[in-house]
Parts: sequence; C-alpha cells; structure tokens
Amino acid sequence: MTLNYKIIIHIMGLLLLCNGAFMGLSAGISAIYKDGATLEITMAALVTLAAGAMAMLGTRGHKKEVKRKEGYLIVTFGWIVMSLSGVLPYLFTESIPSFTNAFFETVSGYTTTGATILNDIEVLPEGILFWRSLTHWIGGMGIIVLAIAILPILGIGGMQLFSAESPGPSADKLHPRITDTAKRLWYIYVGYTVAETILLKLAGMSFFDAINHSLATLSTGGFSTKNASLAYWNNDPLIQYIVILFMF
Repeated sequence: MTLNYKIIIHIMGLLLLCNGAFMGLSAGISAIYKDGATLEITMAALVTLAAGAMAMLGTRGHKKEVKRKEGYLIVTFGWIVMSLSGVLPYLFTESIPSFTNAFFETVSGYTTTGATILNDIEVLPEGILFWRSLTHWIGGMGIIVLAIAILPILGIGGMQLFSAESPGPSADKLHPRITDTAKRLWYIYVGYTVAETILLKLAGMSFFDAINHSLATLSTGGFSTKNASLAYWNNDPLIQYIVILFMF
C-alpha cells in the first residue's frame, strides 16, 4: 500500500500551527508580566507558525484519507515534531541554552513526566514558566486528540489517529463521530482547568501560580512555579487538598 505522505506532512503542519498558537499565548503572558522575554517567545511562535503554514500550503492537494499506517506514522512523528518545535522558547530566551537540555525539558513536559534539568525554577521569566506548564497541559490530553478535534476543518476523519494514539476505550465504545468525542474531552479538560484555577486562587495562590498548577495538575505532570513545588504552600493545606482532588 502506498503511503499518503502529503496527509502526514499536512497534519504535522496543523500540529505546528497549534503549537505556535500556544507559544503566542505564552508570549501574551510574558507581555502582561513584563518579564523581558516577550520578543524571544514571540519569535519562537512566529517560526513555528511559519513552518506549520509552509507544511500545510505545500500539501494542499493531499488526498483526505488517513489509513491505519498513516495514523501510526502521524502519531509517532507528531510527538517528535511537537517536541522539536517546543524547544524554541527555551532556546530563544536562553532560559535553557543547551539543545539537549531544552529537548529533555520539552519531552518531559509533553509526556507529563515532570522530570527537570532546572536547578532554580523561580528565576525563569513568567512566559517561560507558563510555556513549561502548557507543555504538560497539551500532552496531558494528548497532542493527537487536539488535532482530531479540529480535523473537520480540513475535511479529514480522525478515527485512525485516535486508534493509534489512545490506549483507552475501544472504538465501539466511543461516540459515533470521533471528532465530537475529542471535542467533548477537551471541553471537560478545559472546564476542570478553569475550576481548579479559581479554587486555587480562592485558597491563597496568586492567579499566575494557580493557573500554572492547574495546567500541571490536570495533566498529572508536576511542573511547578516554585523550587519547593507544593511544599511552598505547606501552611495552606487547602491548596494541597484541592490539588489532590483534581489529580484524581
């Protein structure tokens, strides 16, 4: 069977556009907090968006069909492409100047592993801390599930991608339209994130700390904005109870 290479590259472009948009959001946070890294994060976002746009424009004549083989390749290369582009905010801001270390941090984020090469987290610009937490949040739901939610825009079905990505429920237990299932999962995910952010803010965290810890909690990742992590708020046990609840 001949592989549909164009659809693979096209969806890689879509993922890069998504990643670039999230970097743009991080640049916005950087601008709000005036952390001095706004230009560099914006440049990272623009490079990623440009790469994604070129990939999609160069494969406009693709056959809109994803078979099982293409599905597995898209999932495999999707994680690699997202991780390689995800290092750019770290490298451009020199928050993590080494590519190897930046790649480790990015993969740890997307896979929600939570391991880090950073010794002092609190010196990082707010925009980078937010990007770091976002990699957790994106990976927690699944990069491919994000793509599936917006594939109808391209007129592409997502069943083969979901079966390649998801270790969970089998296809016959899902909503008949897989894209609707993906959208509903994201609505729930976003809703829980907003709810936890509000509760953590009311419990005593700053808004910035609350949203970052919500992004890390919902993905069960563990990245924090403090060197001591949640131990920083040991005097506020309600914060830890909220995190425990949302980790479940």
